[in-house]
Amino acid sequence: MTEMFEKPATVDEVLREVSHIKSVVTDAVEDGFRSALRAAKQGREFAEDTIHDARHVIKRNPLQAAGIIFAAGVVIGSLVTLICYPRD
Repeated sequence: MTEMFEKPATVDEVLREVSHIKSVVTDAVEDGFRSALRAAKQGREFAEDTIHDARHVIKRNPLQAAGIIFAAGVVIGSLVTLICYPRD
């Protein structure tokens, strides 16, 4: 540790170290960007698969799907009514 303080760094050494730090940071940012793109692609594919599966299930059981949607509408409507019109 004391060796660092004995010899002052030259301009070339400082520039070399700055260049190294820049390349490390650039690599880290690029890796993060690639990971984010990969995650977005996987999310999009999962959403597309889920939509496809849901459409298939609705086509096989249209009455059940309609009943579920009706029930969800009743529940959501009741919650909105309770929130918007509090009891005295």
